[in-house]
Amino acid sequence: MAVQGSEKSSRRGRRSPTMGAMPLNDIPWWRWRSNVRSALHMLSDPVFQQECWLAGLDGYGDVTDAVYRLVEDTWLDNWSAEKYVGTIFRDSQEAALVDVAVLRVLRIMHQVGPDAPVSAYLQHHAWPEAVRAAREAHVRLATNDAEDPDTPPRTLEVLAIMTRAV
Repeated sequence: MAVQGSEKSSRRGRRSPTMGAMPLNDIPWWRWRSNVRSALHMLSDPVFQQECWLAGLDGYGDVTDAVYRLVEDTWLDNWSAEKYVGTIFRDSQEAALVDVAVLRVLRIMHQVGPDAPVSAYLQHHAWPEAVRAAREAHVRLATNDAEDPDTPPRTLEVLAIMTRAV
C-alpha cells in the first residue's frame, strides 16, 4: 500500500471547519478517517452489498476498493489502529473495533483473492462475522462523529469531494 502523497496531505487547507458535526481540528487526519469510515460503512451494510456491489452499481467501487480504502493510507494491514489514537481514531475503543474489522476482512481477502468477484466475498463462510465487526466499528465511529450510522453509504465521488484538499 502506498503512503499518502504530499499533494493529498491532510495538513493542507481545509474546506470547512467541520466534517459533519466533527470539528476538523478534533481529528487532524480527518481525510484518512473519512476513507476508513467509508470503507467500514460499505463493508458493514449487507443490503448495500447486494444492491450496489453485487448488482454492479457504478459509483461505489467494489469490495477490494473498500478494503484498500480501509488500509491504504493507514497501513492498518501492517499495524494496529491503536497507533492512530488521537489522530484518526478518538480512543482505544474505536481503534480496537477497527482492528477486529480489518483483520476479519483481510483474512477473507487473502483467502478469496483481491480480484475475486463480489459473490466470492459475500458467500465466504466468515463474511457475516466480518460484516458484524465492520458494523460495530462503523457505528462507533459514526456515532462519535455525531452522524447517523444508518444513512446509506456515500458514493466515491462524494467521498472524493469531501476529502479534496483546497
